[in-house]
Amino acid sequence: MRHDNDAYGQLILAYLEGKPSYEVIERDDGFVALSGGAPNYFAEYKSWPAWQKRAIKFARGKVLDVGAGGGRVSLYLQKRGCKVTAIDNSPRAIQVCRKRGVKDARVFSILEVGKFGPNAFDTVVMYGNNFGLFGSRAGAKTLLKKLHARTAPNATIIVESNDPYKTTDPAHLAYHRRNRKRGRMPGQLRIRARFRFSIGDWFDYLMVSKKEMQEILKGTGWKVKEFFDSGKTAYTAVILKET
Repeated sequence: MRHDNDAYGQLILAYLEGKPSYEVIERDDGFVALSGGAPNYFAEYKSWPAWQKRAIKFARGKVLDVGAGGGRVSLYLQKRGCKVTAIDNSPRAIQVCRKRGVKDARVFSILEVGKFGPNAFDTVVMYGNNFGLFGSRAGAKTLLKKLHARTAPNATIIVESNDPYKTTDPAHLAYHRRNRKRGRMPGQLRIRARFRFSIGDWFDYLMVSKKEMQEILKGTGWKVKEFFDSGKTAYTAVILKET
């Protein structure tokens, strides 16, 4: 039995193999919750929510799929004729992507995007609330500037996030206050994933409102073209490269 720290990858691989699969998310204040889990990482396009379907129409050309998970976005865009590079820092997630037919899947962190050459991509997709992978306001600005330098002149970023303020849960509101006292953004989570015996490493995960996203983009060479709202907390944004 393997007790490594790739809890996220283990649950994705378990789902692929038809085994029980679930994801426990632990926050650094002790709050614990079950996420939507592995089925979301494998969903076919027909079952995607409307706000994801509307935004993904803007994807074209050479695509970077950030936090590829089970490969659902990469596989859909491959079928549409896009040349997709899928990246994830989970070796097992990338193993699953390859098994499912993603042609170019790499164990690669978002923090390494500076290793790509100029004009490497026309589109960057960050679904599954993966705007959160930027981690912090400063981290987002740094990585957005790196993506600006490594994408085509008319590039597009398609992201998904959750508005952290659309909650009445006292536990979440208390966490927002805790973050403000510590000089962090209210929706800047410190979390880790757990699955069976595996416990992932702690990492920062950033949830932002639409207004906060627009503020973060200032000075990075990107601007929001359009938001697509879920009517609840989740939303997608189509972000264009400024010329």
